[in-house]
Amino acid sequence: MSPFAWLNTAPFVVGLTAYVFAGATLGIASGLVPGLHANNFALLLAAAAPTIDADPLFLGTAMLAAGVVHSFLDIVPALALGVPDAAMAIAALPGHRLVLAGRGREALRLSALGSLVAVVLAIPLAVPITAAMVRLYPTIRSNLAIVLVGIVCLLVVTERSPRRALAALALLAASGLLGIATLDVDPDAPLGAGSMLVPLLSGLFGAPVLIDALDGTGVPPQGGAELLLPRRRFLGTAGAGSIAGAIVGYLPGVSAAIASVLALPAVPAEDVDRGFIVVTSGASTSNTVFALCALVALGTPRTGVTVAMDNAGVPLELPVLLVTVVIAACAGFLGVIMLGDRVLAVIGSIEPEIVSSVVLVLLVGLSAGFAGVFGAIVFPVATLLGLVPPRLGVRRVTLMGVLIGPLLVG
Repeated sequence: MSPFAWLNTAPFVVGLTAYVFAGATLGIASGLVPGLHANNFALLLAAAAPTIDADPLFLGTAMLAAGVVHSFLDIVPALALGVPDAAMAIAALPGHRLVLAGRGREALRLSALGSLVAVVLAIPLAVPITAAMVRLYPTIRSNLAIVLVGIVCLLVVTERSPRRALAALALLAASGLLGIATLDVDPDAPLGAGSMLVPLLSGLFGAPVLIDALDGTGVPPQGGAELLLPRRRFLGTAGAGSIAGAIVGYLPGVSAAIASVLALPAVPAEDVDRGFIVVTSGASTSNTVFALCALVALGTPRTGVTVAMDNAGVPLELPVLLVTVVIAACAGFLGVIMLGDRVLAVIGSIEPEIVSSVVLVLLVGLSAGFAGVFGAIVFPVATLLGLVPPRLGVRRVTLMGVLIGPLLVG
């Protein structure tokens, strides 16, 4: 039977379309709200899956669509308020510089195109890269500690001075200890989808920027949306981000933010800010796609969305899931183009302390909901640590030691 025989079944196509667009809607919602991530919705869907009378494959397409669309839309609050999730942390400062220069609308389109190029490249590259990684994975797995130590060294040596390199090493160690102490705790979660990742990542990467934004000045008037990054430079940075995101999609504990660091040499020195946004967006979306390939080929979930899909027992029908990725990518691209400018203006027009305060309360509630009382305690501890990197002039991505540390020790 053809792998696309399901296309001839009208009820299946209708159901698939409905669930994909429902997931895309969730991805838009999570992407546009500062500090939220599609993983939160994926965990809720995974917890609710046993009670929903629906094909598990449909539920899986909704989770996947939410993750892909979120990777497009999360640039909007990052530009408006500077509140990226872990995957977008490296793009915040360059994006702010463009917003302050009145080029926020251009930044949105650079990000959307970078993510779209990542999907366009990911589909044909999925088969050869996955085949190569399947052959290499046993070697990588047996030498994972060496690979992770190499990534730690990369994060340290790419800082801009010896002092900052030492600070990055200290922050990697501190966040690693936090992960070792908390990540394996089985929380008493009221929402029934317990995960220490919510208070840890919300505290390390969401709340600190919200706190720093309390004294922000908002978004100044924005100019035109034409793209000023030459086509050759755009394609080079988008391609580098896509390939880096593909590579780390197969590695445990390695995020799209680290993929962005791997792709830094491809960022043009003549236009660092625009290049950063393109490379980061490409890495984030590519990582989402190739994490799916890792789940199908290796049976190992690498992101919150793929973990939720795995926990929900989603059938790994790759043709269906790849079609979902393509549809979701189109929805995410259109979402940025149609909603980005308006949301940027709306969020920017609200007093920053109001937006930050409301979302901080929401993050506290999510932390308690997903990880109980223990999560509510861990959240402020993670937040305090998350406030440190910008004060030492260090990239916030060094706090990904929270995932690398536990993997190194066992």
